[in-house]
Amino acid sequence: METPIDKGKEAEREQVTAYEPSTTNGEVSEAQGRLETLKRTFLTRDGWIGDYDYLYLITPNIWPLNRKYKNYEAPFYGLNDEVPILLTIILGLQHALTMIGSVVSPPLAIAGGAFNFDPIVTEYFVSAAFIATGIATALQVTRVHITKTPFFIGTGLLSVVGPTFDIIPVAINYATMRYKNGTCPVAADGTLLPCPDGWGAVLGTMLCCVWVQIFMSFVPPKTLNRIFPKLITGSLLLLVGVYLVSNGMQNWGGSSNCHDGKGFYALCPNVAAPRPLEWADPKLIGLGFSVFVTIIIVETLGAPLMRSASVIIGLAVGCIISGATGYWDRSQINEAPVATFMWTHTFKLSVDGALVLPLLIMFICQAVSCMPDILATAEISGVEIEGTNFNSRIQGGILCDGLGSFLSALGTGPPMVSQAGNNGVIVLTSCASRRAGWCASGFLILMGIFGKFGAVFASMPPSVLGGMQVFLYSTIAVAGIRVLGLIPWTRRDRFILSASLAIGFIDIVQPTWFNKILNYSGPNVHLQGFEQGINLIVETPFVIAAVVGVFLNSVLPADRSRRMDVHGDGHKHPVLGES
Repeated sequence: METPIDKGKEAEREQVTAYEPSTTNGEVSEAQGRLETLKRTFLTRDGWIGDYDYLYLITPNIWPLNRKYKNYEAPFYGLNDEVPILLTIILGLQHALTMIGSVVSPPLAIAGGAFNFDPIVTEYFVSAAFIATGIATALQVTRVHITKTPFFIGTGLLSVVGPTFDIIPVAINYATMRYKNGTCPVAADGTLLPCPDGWGAVLGTMLCCVWVQIFMSFVPPKTLNRIFPKLITGSLLLLVGVYLVSNGMQNWGGSSNCHDGKGFYALCPNVAAPRPLEWADPKLIGLGFSVFVTIIIVETLGAPLMRSASVIIGLAVGCIISGATGYWDRSQINEAPVATFMWTHTFKLSVDGALVLPLLIMFICQAVSCMPDILATAEISGVEIEGTNFNSRIQGGILCDGLGSFLSALGTGPPMVSQAGNNGVIVLTSCASRRAGWCASGFLILMGIFGKFGAVFASMPPSVLGGMQVFLYSTIAVAGIRVLGLIPWTRRDRFILSASLAIGFIDIVQPTWFNKILNYSGPNVHLQGFEQGINLIVETPFVIAAVVGVFLNSVLPADRSRRMDVHGDGHKHPVLGES
């Protein structure tokens, strides 16, 4: 019996198009085939609704309501299968909702935790991230062939692209350095003022450094895996996740600005907020806790549609509770424009030498870290996960990420990377159709254009956002652990991992340990800039861990040993008298 996965593989091999024109006397023009497809899609019940059991999507996982679907398997839709319009819209919206948490977290962390943007710029920053995400995802799903070459742009899978979390530690450490050396403004009472020129320097340097990822897309995947094995990528994901959890916990307590803050930030989130409180006040902790607990409840009892959007549902519950108890300031939402787009706010571009090496390392890591996500999406989509065709998907995905980051930086947004966060939606709904991906892209762009949508996240109490961030960032650390679980764990692997994680964790538990080592303040501006660049590398956990890990992996001799099987006969203690 042919399974849905087999059908998906067959469709992939045959490169089935979005329509299959019927034949009359063996010859029907392509135009007639397209017309037949349009008629079947828009003028028939099957085209709009099909035979999908929509009740399955909204049935809670509670007995006896879920009794009918205990062993239910939804019909599988492959990459190019004709999905009913209604189901396409529902699943496209579902993929978009699933991505909201990962789309808003990086811009909000950069805006509030790094460069202290005012609410108006923060709203715009979130909107720009949504628009860039929608455009990059559409390009990834489409998979454009580069004429007269064997190369592609995009994976051709329902593989989404979103802002990378790796930029957050780089931006925060860089902003801290600029506030410290006086190139970002500080008020007389010590309050950190907005520093748009700091983000302009990040954007300008990104535009110069992203080319390393674009060029790496043409390097064979096997070569990339040899230089950056799972040992390295797994440790980087783990460090980024742990680092960001600490950042999210700052927000959960009230905001990083008001943690031991003074003056305007003596209370959280600031003294002008509707109900300001001290950092880590039980009421603020409770707001974040409401988000965290809701995510767990929805994942346990929710319907398939709810479970795949548990993060945004948790955020919605936290917003409702905080709004009902008076912690919201609606003035920002009321003053936000109805519609916005990229370049509504601009930043003065520049290139800072201190950022070059950290961003180069970040983009190199991005080129490698997206490969497991693309593999996971391909596997659950029922297509080949090895061979020339799969390698071309890896190549296209890396190139799309690089071009997406370039286009996003041109549009003042954060860098982009392929993500596997929507894979749960594919598994729950059994739909890997690219139609759902294109629909999701449209929803994401609309979310960005609708200015008040971004204003909601910009005006959200930090404690509510922090509850969501701690959960979301933890999934990054878990992804790193999952990748590390795939390595053979030789003595060499354990040594490299111990050395790289040791330095990386130092930056997390004692972030100021390197402050006085390279602290030049003399008249030589070039030397000062060079030392600031070294400081930024050393004090960014995943960057210094990548440097140590790649170096040790390249110089240490191969070790073929494996962890001993203590249950095997060959590892028992010897007995006297036995040969």
